[in-house]
Amino acid sequence: MSKVIIPRLDLNDYVNGNDTQRKSFSDGIGKAFNETGFVTIANHGMSKELMAELYVEVKRLFDLDESIKKKYEIVELAGQRGYTSKGREKAKDSNTPDLKEFWQVGQFVEGEIMSKEEYPDNILVEELPRFNEITKEVFKKLEHAGSHILKAIAVYLNLEENYFDAKIKNGNSILRGIHYFPINDPDSLSPDAVRAGAHEDINLITLLIGASADGLEVLTRDGEWLPIKAHADDIVVNVGDMLQRLTNNKLKSTTHRVVNPPRELMGTSRYSVPFFLHPRSEMSLACLESCIDAENPKAYDDYTAGQYLDERLREIGLKK
Repeated sequence: MSKVIIPRLDLNDYVNGNDTQRKSFSDGIGKAFNETGFVTIANHGMSKELMAELYVEVKRLFDLDESIKKKYEIVELAGQRGYTSKGREKAKDSNTPDLKEFWQVGQFVEGEIMSKEEYPDNILVEELPRFNEITKEVFKKLEHAGSHILKAIAVYLNLEENYFDAKIKNGNSILRGIHYFPINDPDSLSPDAVRAGAHEDINLITLLIGASADGLEVLTRDGEWLPIKAHADDIVVNVGDMLQRLTNNKLKSTTHRVVNPPRELMGTSRYSVPFFLHPRSEMSLACLESCIDAENPKAYDDYTAGQYLDERLREIGLKK
């Protein structure tokens, strides 16, 4: 199986570069999001040491006894904060749950009073104070990097550079730590049971901090599954469905999955930490007029981000 070639861009070119560098970054990310829907990003603001420590803490979390993790699972929060146990989430069109458990950290609201129903308090792990600290730090750094990436996307779309700024300030973003647990009895698995079934992300963009093992694959336009592997210190960034809707399919929300490892590695864990950058719930996802023409008629009904998130959480089994 060949590896898909996705562009590697340097965020510093956009944040601190000259006009030529900034335009090159904006054009590069736009072209990639037109084609594969994925890029890898260097100089995103997180040190190699911070990312390594994050993975240490994530592993410590999932190594906790099942009874401890379960006390942090509040089902009525629909997986949006704290722990979500094995067997709860599935891909949108699948009937078989993914082979994973996860923990979600939500927005740290600043300067506003927001509804606790929409923005419940983050759940702190009493046993792991450093986990609480580092996930907040990483959340903030990825939110900052994502805001610059969205500026570049806005420029590519011929919008005001700051088009997304107010829409993502105190947005409903999520940092998710995922544990794809060991499969100790592979013969007992349902034939369609995989670590993460084929899906598209819900949000505007996703920023993924590496992973502890291979497994992420992207579906090409030719219908071929190809593995994605970032340079060690880079993050992988992809388009979510909200951005695809907003741009009337100009920017592609690419289908991806996490496959099971080879049989000899079934008994090993895989860890992953994506950051799902969401806007505020009142943001309109109505297709941009500039992305609608005779060849590309309007493809979606008008939704707000909040309406769309609610619909998708029900489809993937987290909300009743």
